[in-house]
Amino acid sequence: MATEILRTKWMAMTVSIWIQCTGGGSYTFGIYSAILKSTQSYDQSTLDTVSVFKDIGGNVGVLSGLVYTAATFSRRRRDGRERRGGPWVVILIGAILNFTGYFLMWASVTGLIRRPPVPVMCLFMFIAAQSLTFLNTANVVSSLENFADYGGTAVGIMKGFVGLSGAMLIQLYETVCPGDPKTFILLLAIVPSLLSVLVMPLVRIYKTSTVDEKKHLDGLSTLSLIIAAYLMITIILKSILSLPSWANAVTLAVLIVLLASPLLVAVRARRGSIEKPLSSVYSPLVDKLEATTSGEILVLDEDKSLNVLQAMCNVDFWLLFLAMICGMGSGISTINNIRQIGESLRYTSVEINSLLALWSIWNFIGRFGAGYASDLLLHRKGWPRPLLMATTLGTMTIGHLIIASGFQGNLYPGSIIVGICYGSQWSLMPTITSELFGVKHMGTIYNTISIASPMGSYIFSVRLIGYIYDHTITGEGNTCYGPHCFRLAFVIIASVAFLGFLVSCVLVFRTKTLYRQIFEKRLHR
Repeated sequence: MATEILRTKWMAMTVSIWIQCTGGGSYTFGIYSAILKSTQSYDQSTLDTVSVFKDIGGNVGVLSGLVYTAATFSRRRRDGRERRGGPWVVILIGAILNFTGYFLMWASVTGLIRRPPVPVMCLFMFIAAQSLTFLNTANVVSSLENFADYGGTAVGIMKGFVGLSGAMLIQLYETVCPGDPKTFILLLAIVPSLLSVLVMPLVRIYKTSTVDEKKHLDGLSTLSLIIAAYLMITIILKSILSLPSWANAVTLAVLIVLLASPLLVAVRARRGSIEKPLSSVYSPLVDKLEATTSGEILVLDEDKSLNVLQAMCNVDFWLLFLAMICGMGSGISTINNIRQIGESLRYTSVEINSLLALWSIWNFIGRFGAGYASDLLLHRKGWPRPLLMATTLGTMTIGHLIIASGFQGNLYPGSIIVGICYGSQWSLMPTITSELFGVKHMGTIYNTISIASPMGSYIFSVRLIGYIYDHTITGEGNTCYGPHCFRLAFVIIASVAFLGFLVSCVLVFRTKTLYRQIFEKRLHR
């Protein structure tokens, strides 16, 4: 019985959740950036350069997509039966990259190796951050293939937990090695890599259908919300109270117990469900669709899913890419500058730290909520998934305008709105990608579109916000105070988000035939 439970897609999703929870080491850069700066004798500009390679490594995942496609490619054996590789190959590479990058950084800051030149440290950072794209691709794409009918929910859960991973790793830091960022870097090298290697054989692609998938996915969704709520309460308490070490240990232990709870769903799903191989009737529609440049939908065989070059010849690819530049780019630019915005508006250090910590919660709510809601609206109403993308980008416009206004307390509602809407793009985009271009090459295509995030970050954060801020400073010093410091920049950022809303509306119109076919197909099952 235990062996049967381990060999189910529910167990695959459970261990994927665990990997996602430890994979966000790049989100904790603020913990160890100061020790990196002091031990390597960096100025702020050099530290920012190293940080840029963190963003590039964590978002440019084309290589991981190509490896995933090659590793999971179906082959026919001599006896005629199909043989398919496993996502574990991609996870293994991610674990190796994670350990290599962070271990070399730890060796540098502790003096175990000679202080490396800046380009070499940038390479260490890139390798460490690149590991996330491999882990993320393996877990997200395999979950979407296993739960194709509820791909939005599956992707939302995966993306949601990686969004929470930074907050979880900080809980580990505050319990195991508080005030010792050098040891924390070593933990980042060991914990995610070891966990990934131990559980990676369980991450597989199962061509089975379960009659009550929705019920069990709702169970996982409920657990996800409970874990996010627990983290939010813990973060708020720690920002208000100074908890003793034993209290930190208790909060971490409770978190670990909560993270083990998806096992209960996996066991219940195996015992109470009937699984059977997918027939042609139940075959996921995402494997059989291809969007043409004219917006018409053609029903094709699975092996005719578009590859990345074919997808890039499609207008819908570039509409999605432009929408992501506007949405992801403007969102990440906000979080990159939230401390400077808070300082300009005279927020206290405690308030700014709380805003930064709670961003991961709003990010999770957006990632999980958009995936779940888009499935619900598609299944019940037949609404196109890009419609929710357009809605979140329109709402993000309002959030940026609230930040631009500069009224007292504006960062609280502004950061909540932008954080939720930013997170939603990370679950909507991969699912829409699979439905537009097929699932076979989805890992490569969606990672190519993800390049929009660092590209947008550079354009809007460095070339726009930084430039305007520097030219707004009056008097002596390098700091600007007052609502005017970021007002013009965020009015422009709001206009960018509105452009993303308009582009998404065009995508809604072009894909309405596709989503009508998906809706009608499911109605007749």
